[in-house]
Amino acid sequence: MKEIDYLAPSSLGEAYAALQNGKTSAFLAGGTDIIVQLREGRKEVDQLIDVKHIPELVSYAWTDDGGLVIGASVPFAEIYEDDEIVRRLPCVIDCATLVGGIQIQSRACFGGNIGNSGPAADTVPALIALGATLTLGSADGARDLPLEDFFTGPGQNVLGPGELIITVNIPPQPANSGSFFHRFIPRNEMDIAVVNVGARIDLDAGGERIEGARISVGAVAPVPLFVAAAGDALVGETPTEDSFARAADIAAEAATPITDMRGSIAQRVHLTRVLTYRALDRALERAREA
Repeated sequence: MKEIDYLAPSSLGEAYAALQNGKTSAFLAGGTDIIVQLREGRKEVDQLIDVKHIPELVSYAWTDDGGLVIGASVPFAEIYEDDEIVRRLPCVIDCATLVGGIQIQSRACFGGNIGNSGPAADTVPALIALGATLTLGSADGARDLPLEDFFTGPGQNVLGPGELIITVNIPPQPANSGSFFHRFIPRNEMDIAVVNVGARIDLDAGGERIEGARISVGAVAPVPLFVAAAGDALVGETPTEDSFARAADIAAEAATPITDMRGSIAQRVHLTRVLTYRALDRALERAREA
């Protein structure tokens, strides 16, 4: 490994300045991916910018209207130990408790998992199902975009030169809604999803009809998928086995997986159908408990 400069800015201004010094950079958030990539020579940079010391990135807060703004570097352990988040956004807990082991969760964070931009990232389908957006910042200002629009390919995203993820923004969830994150891994020793799915269902006041739905699938395409058509197919429908099966079929049709050491194309398409159905079923349970 070549010599790399380590920087620990204490403000966004310092971070933006570091990104404009002409050196190639990588962010050290959780560090669970970038350290391995650098050690194995899969990535080369001149400097590592530790973003764990910037106040906006290491704090989270509820908004006045009931949304949740999470700094990109807040550790997962901080999130799932918050009783209010557990109660109000259990889908966030579903994914936050699955990224690595307990030691990793004390360091790893949403910004790192999203910024790494892996097609199988476990936080992404859950957050897309919740309608999350990102706030990206640079010396030129900040911009917001839907999470599903962030990814451009395996390990690739829309971050421009001098730009970083500041916050993950989860909007207020509709009344009578429920969400769930589900995944399948090949074995306990290989903690990378073969397929993962996030789903949200919004019921009407009587709990008899579906007013809205969002479904996202990971590890079955070059980027995590927001399958809008699958959710749209549920709008106005009664939440039944048949309506869930139709939505699951649409999600499976959207999948364009590859065969690799974790699973085959056929297995992944099948799992997309199965996990989407199960995620919808569990989301319905939570919606009825809301």
